[in-house]
Amino acid sequence: MAVEHTGSEHTSKHPGRFPAFDVTNHMPFPLDQYLAVRQTSGVFDRSQRGRMALRGADRLGFLHALLTNDVAGLGAGRGCYAAFLTPQGRMIADLRVFELGDAVLLDVHRGTTDALLARFDQMLFSEDVQIGDVSGSFGCVSVQGPLSTGVVGAVSHIDPQVLGAWEPYRNARADWRGETIIVARADEFAMPGFLVFAPMPVVPDLAATIGAAGAAAVDAEVEEALRIEAGVPAFLVDMDTETIPLEAGLETTAVSYAKGCFPGQEVLVRIRDRGHGRVARRLVGLAISGTVVPARGALVRSEDKDTGVVTSAAWSPVLGGPLALAYVRRELAEPGCAVTVVVGDAWADARVVRLPVGRD
Repeated sequence: MAVEHTGSEHTSKHPGRFPAFDVTNHMPFPLDQYLAVRQTSGVFDRSQRGRMALRGADRLGFLHALLTNDVAGLGAGRGCYAAFLTPQGRMIADLRVFELGDAVLLDVHRGTTDALLARFDQMLFSEDVQIGDVSGSFGCVSVQGPLSTGVVGAVSHIDPQVLGAWEPYRNARADWRGETIIVARADEFAMPGFLVFAPMPVVPDLAATIGAAGAAAVDAEVEEALRIEAGVPAFLVDMDTETIPLEAGLETTAVSYAKGCFPGQEVLVRIRDRGHGRVARRLVGLAISGTVVPARGALVRSEDKDTGVVTSAAWSPVLGGPLALAYVRRELAEPGCAVTVVVGDAWADARVVRLPVGRD
């Protein structure tokens, strides 16, 4: 899509955090939507994701024994990011965990919901836990961007100053036109953001109200570019059932080594203690020369040897060129390392960059 602008016409409202955008006629998506999220806020439909609710007095202890993060320590209105692993340390799913006070709400990839329900059911014995799939009855929208607190505050009637002080995964119920909604802090693109959960029938009207409060509707291509620039791996895209959390860089956000036992813990501890945290491959960002975005699955090479594969890629306005998430051998995972990537029928030069891109 051609865009009749020069890079000098569009600069961030947050100098020192993002550089001027290099806007060229290679831009494959609407720049105004991208800039809206970067500079104000955007709204995204998350109703296609899976949602599970756990009730009962033992819900936190049950999840604590299964997930990689400290769930037992969550108080009402708190949450965390976690993974569920096989005994071999491979991922079954990644999860956002929200303790509401009388239930736990899990936000997961829709493709993992059935597997999670089956495994949870197998592991229930005498615990007071009731598990339900609420994906079809409870929807969600995401509001992301530096002004998202004001937008969400206007809709939920929660003081924006209070929202702005929330740590990640903090959550609270609110009233919207007589319906109970759940507002949760979730910074999806390395900038302030929130998830707003609501009964599925009212989600379209809720999204429209959020749009009227100042959040721009955003296309999927823009969303993907923002996600990749933020370096956020997506399950079943950049991570799958063969992925060890450390390979995807989740050890600082999803794993607690102090919480006690969980499936796969021995593998992670062995990597940490005996392998000094080193895994054979790492997920990195690759800035790629030229104007063509590589395909998912494109080979990455170093010195004529295969070293990895692209898992997702998009045009990056921050870099003014293609940016990919890719797994490479650990010795090539440091910023500045040079590799080549298959782009179409040719090889393009690339270098490892620090994620999120454009930050000081």
